[in-house]
Formats: sequence, C-alpha cells, structure tokens
Amino acid sequence: MSTEMPARPVKPSLTLSQESSCFACAPDNLRGLRLNFSQNEHGESVADWIPDQSLEGFAGIVHGGIVSTVLDESMAKAVIAAGLNALTAELRVRMRQHLAPSQPVRVRGWIADRNRRMIHTEATLEDASGAELAHAWAVFLIVK
Repeated sequence: MSTEMPARPVKPSLTLSQESSCFACAPDNLRGLRLNFSQNEHGESVADWIPDQSLEGFAGIVHGGIVSTVLDESMAKAVIAAGLNALTAELRVRMRQHLAPSQPVRVRGWIADRNRRMIHTEATLEDASGAELAHAWAVFLIVK
C-alpha cells in the first residue's frame, strides 16, 4: 500500500472564456440550460427561462436541483456584474411552489450585503404573474 500523497489539483481559473461549457449559461452547451442574463435598472441579474420536460424529477415537476442551479447562477451573475471574483460557499433554497416543464419563469439575483471576504446574495424564481416559486440565499467567498 502506497503512503504517497496524491498531487494537489490545479486551481481552476475563474475567468470565463468565450467557449465556456457552463451548464447554466453557455449558449453552445447543448446539454445545458442556456440561461441568458442581463442586468435590470436595480442592478439585479435577470433571465427569463422555460424549462423543458427533460428536467423533470417527478412527473410534471422540474427537479429541485435544477431550480437550485438556476437560482445559484443568477446570484453568481450579480456578483460577476459587480466586478467581484467569488465562489459559492453556502447555498440555501426554499421551494414555495413546484415548477412545471414549459412554464415560463423569471429568475432574479442580487447582492444583499458584502463585507471584506463574503458576499451575501438572494434570488427569486417567479412565474408569469409574479408569484414566487422559490427563493434562495447564498454566501459567496471572495477569492484572489
């Protein structure tokens, strides 16, 4: 049995390339969600999205992990738009209503607070009437 320690993994770059394979937002990732974010007048990151049936967990319900991913990505985009280099350190999601495939929704993410090393963010997923389907809170850790 070898007692040799494995080599440390190389730290990933936080710089996105044009050929990014991001599951949530890369437009060329055929298996991804292809979310297209913009910033609104309040500085929130916003994207409209219609999930397809392939994202179901239970019949007629989009998987909660996918909903969490969409919320996390909206908060990450708000952090990036603020010019900050950070990674999600903690994520909490409250599902309020289920999301059905083919149901149009809007996701919004924003920075709620910031200190020297941490950024506190929030996000919502809302249906066409503005009803909240899910809410998320995250802490991003600033990296150098």
